[in-house]
Amino acid sequence: MRGLRGRVAVVTGAAGGIGRALCTRFVEEGVRLVAADIAEAPLEELVAALRVQGGEVRPLLLDITDYAAVAAAVEEVAADLGRIDILVNNAGWDVAKPFLETTPEFWDQVIAVNLRGPLNLHRTVVPHMIAGGGGKVVNIASDAGRVGSSGESVYSACKGGLIAFSKTLARECARRNVQVNAVCPGPTDTALLRSFAGEGEFGQKIYEGLRNAIPMKRLGQPEDLPGIVAFLASDDANFITGQVISVSGGLTMHG
Repeated sequence: MRGLRGRVAVVTGAAGGIGRALCTRFVEEGVRLVAADIAEAPLEELVAALRVQGGEVRPLLLDITDYAAVAAAVEEVAADLGRIDILVNNAGWDVAKPFLETTPEFWDQVIAVNLRGPLNLHRTVVPHMIAGGGGKVVNIASDAGRVGSSGESVYSACKGGLIAFSKTLARECARRNVQVNAVCPGPTDTALLRSFAGEGEFGQKIYEGLRNAIPMKRLGQPEDLPGIVAFLASDDANFITGQVISVSGGLTMHG
């Protein structure tokens, strides 16, 4: 992709399935990567693997729900690396259950990670992009935020909110040369999906049902996401902002 080499990118949820695939692609493109995650051991393993591949990678142990911690970390990254050009809000968390079985305490947890966390990153990173002449934000939302998903009511609400927020911030920052877009994975073979489906025969039926519902007859893989994210973060997407792109094997196509 044009214009990625040498850029500074911050990726949250870096040590998970999709995050790891995103980080690997950015390293391949010559991006100077800040890999952020709350899980220390997986983050260390990821960074070590990427450095073996020749990547310039900085680990960032971070709780994205803590605004003060996010602000301090972003200031340190910007001071040390001189700029922040790309932000990918990828971190997410959920536990599948019907809404009427959830509690306000559970809502708070889901909202903190999936909506408040990205807000924290936007508020602290985007000013640095504006000061540097522009930047690219790619928010990993979900088709659950576009069409709903049984058992993921609050998560869907957060992702729908993130989609609307992305469009609004894209409008507000368009003249500042900051492009904001959202990518919505469909059912993707990650730890989150496996936890959603559960174990045993029941979980396998859910897993197979999701797969069979997809026109391409397979679940998404983490490696299906980095291409569109790298594109949106590159100079090839300089005239694209406020868009929502589904990566779902055709599951949620509509006119």
